[in-house]
Amino acid sequence: MPKLALISGASRGIGRAISVALAQKGFDLALLYAGNEDSAAETRRLCEALGAQARLYRCDVSGFDQSGETVKQVLAQQGPISALVNNAGITNDKLLLQMKEEDFSRVLDVNLKGAFNLIRHCAPGFIKRREGKILNISSVAGLMGNAGQANYAAAKAGLIGLTKSVAKELAPRGICCNALAPGFIETDMTAALPATAREALLSAIPLRRAGAAEEVGALAAFLLGESAGYITGAVIPIDGGLSM
Repeated sequence: MPKLALISGASRGIGRAISVALAQKGFDLALLYAGNEDSAAETRRLCEALGAQARLYRCDVSGFDQSGETVKQVLAQQGPISALVNNAGITNDKLLLQMKEEDFSRVLDVNLKGAFNLIRHCAPGFIKRREGKILNISSVAGLMGNAGQANYAAAKAGLIGLTKSVAKELAPRGICCNALAPGFIETDMTAALPATAREALLSAIPLRRAGAAEEVGALAAFLLGESAGYITGAVIPIDGGLSM
């Protein structure tokens, strides 16, 4: 019987790439999205074309109760969850002195609290079955900080602390929790960067290129697979050397 992975922020970019990579590895998918149903449906189509069973769930992961109801729906409709990928994330970039309280709070609510919410609701099932893999998608910004992204960097750094704490708590039950810290990855978000900002970013990367979402997907699939059962509490940069 195929294992089931629940992936938040699955409608595009890194979330879509991880979904497709897991479909290639034989997982079925519960695909969470916030608003763009057409884009989420395309992710589902790509996964189903690979033989996976995939369902869509609209969910604002920043809501604790809504996240819990979504997990209940997934369990009822698709069965036990074997892997959780916390990829949902937003940006609201501003310099610190221009950032409003709501700009800071909303990014932390989605990017950090959203991960806690889904972990909290999935963990009882993992513990009961004494198995499960959790993967949190952090960022190189959480390792290095980034001007104009105090909210985003704080949330992504918080994900690293959350990852290590959850890993220590759940390891005795055979559950692994890791994080990826992507750098400059080619997605819709980075495609909107001005040419000058793009060149400045590329010049700071030792490999002198952007990463592909599929490269993140492949690493995620490895960490959620059988061969990574002895890896937990790890934070793995996938950034072309940017954070060295």
